[in-house]
Amino acid sequence: MKKLNINTTFTIYQQLSELPLAVFSLMEAAIKARNTAYSPYSKFNVGAAILLENGAIIIGSNQENAAYPTGLCAERVAIFQAGALYPNIAIKTIAITATSQTHKVTKPIPPCGSCRQAISEYESKQTQNIEIYFMGEEGDIMKSNSLSDLLPLSFDKKHL
Repeated sequence: MKKLNINTTFTIYQQLSELPLAVFSLMEAAIKARNTAYSPYSKFNVGAAILLENGAIIIGSNQENAAYPTGLCAERVAIFQAGALYPNIAIKTIAITATSQTHKVTKPIPPCGSCRQAISEYESKQTQNIEIYFMGEEGDIMKSNSLSDLLPLSFDKKHL
């Protein structure tokens, strides 16, 4: 028997002003996107902004539906839009922010499992890491250097 030990390191910024300028601007775009969320059921608004290698910024917000499985998270709205508009341009950075209509969100909110899998597909396809910054509506901002920090044993095309 062997054991596998997986370690992950995150960078934590205590406030928005500590972020690199380009990431600060990207997070501001995610905050604006968060305000366009359609979340009458969960009352949880999420915004995402993606910086592409060509400098384009693509945004997304969660879009719910009474038939829950048909809604989409902000991250997947943004990443699928980036893939549709710029299919061969690498994703450099994703900024994610979340707030609740019922309480203050002060802890960083990472992508859900489905979004992690979608991001993993793009990171694998482009063969370069995607930096991911995530936060609540205030408080710490966490940075992951790669999706593999959030999903270390991912499933991808190599398994097929």
